[in-house]
Amino acid sequence: MAEFNLPQNSRLTEGKAWPKPAGANKVTEFKIYRWNPDDTANPRTDTYYVDRDDCGPMVLDALIWIKNKVDPTLTFRRSCREGICGSCAMNMDGKNGLACTTGIDECGAKGKVAIYPLPHMPVVKDLVPDLTRFYAQHASIEPWLKTTTPAPEKEWKQAKDDREKLDGLYECILCACCSTSCPSYWWNGDRYLGPAALLQAYRWLIDSRDEATGERLDDLEDPFRLYRCHTIMNCANACPKGLNPAKAIAEVKKMMVARQV
Repeated sequence: MAEFNLPQNSRLTEGKAWPKPAGANKVTEFKIYRWNPDDTANPRTDTYYVDRDDCGPMVLDALIWIKNKVDPTLTFRRSCREGICGSCAMNMDGKNGLACTTGIDECGAKGKVAIYPLPHMPVVKDLVPDLTRFYAQHASIEPWLKTTTPAPEKEWKQAKDDREKLDGLYECILCACCSTSCPSYWWNGDRYLGPAALLQAYRWLIDSRDEATGERLDDLEDPFRLYRCHTIMNCANACPKGLNPAKAIAEVKKMMVARQV
């Protein structure tokens, strides 16, 4: 797998420039990262021209247009097209986001759009990153309700105020935009859990129904798993759902301090 590092974009090989669509009155240029594990070529950027009068308004619309009408070998992930599944997360003009909810005009102010896979992740092919480690880190925080009390006959009840504490946490769609925008995760991704996993950890730490708070905090008490966060806020800036992982991480650190008092 090729390792994609955003600061090295300028050293990518210039690839093929596809012809402009004939008769198009409004055209937007797309420079797209390409890499195929089945050949020996270095990563490159190919240039495509999209007929905006024949294409939807979102970046994902443009990618689908290119794949259907210009280059069927272009590879990317997509599914819901509604900002729910997180499949189409990628880097567009230097900022991570969802291609299905990012308008072409939002990132192509000069009539050009640069698209790369999520930064500092192994690349499977083209715009598809390998998220194996990311998902394993999420699984490691055991994102489910853990109790010792016998299960109730119907449901675990929760007060309205306690339920509201989960707002801004449960909405995470695991798109990895936040973690792959974090320098600490770039350099220590094998040991630092990253913003997404830690936001999910806090979601269960403050769930009033969960009875494993001490166990969860013990699992996070590590110089790298939690404490590599330096609160530079890239994660909050990149989150397409408007969440604030840095705040959640800070709250976990406060819980660590409180348990020592």
